[in-house]
Amino acid sequence: MWDVFFVFVAMAASGAPSERQNVVAAVPAPAGLIAEDQTPTGKFTTATEVKPIIAMTESSWVAVREWEGQDLIYVTHLWAWRCGLAQMEVSINDSAFEIWPLPPCHVDTAQPNGITDSDGAPYRTFDLNSVQNLSVKLTFYDLTTQEASFERKAVLLP
Repeated sequence: MWDVFFVFVAMAASGAPSERQNVVAAVPAPAGLIAEDQTPTGKFTTATEVKPIIAMTESSWVAVREWEGQDLIYVTHLWAWRCGLAQMEVSINDSAFEIWPLPPCHVDTAQPNGITDSDGAPYRTFDLNSVQNLSVKLTFYDLTTQEASFERKAVLLP
């Protein structure tokens, strides 16, 4: 028997955020993930607290930057709200989704979502102009997911 959770996919007929609608579909829970307690902490460490923020800031999830002859894909925004996330998967140019590890949540600090030097760099490098589109699938600690896709020109940094 599959453990079931709901996928919330934002879709836009014209691309305007005000015209988005949520589509709900049942899918199997990712292997090894278990729903966690969602009692709000006031520190934005639960899916209950971060999910609305992540939904409202979908256009900031990823960025592509051309730097020193490479494409850099940044996931800084998602790292900054990672404490409510169980898993982040990324697909580049319609490839299969790949799990990109999230740094740990620093729960014993004043800023649990803060990005520290020990977390590493919130980007990956690719050949210049090789990234044409990206899809991101987020699984929250309550085992709901949200997915979005981005064209290069929409997330390319100047």
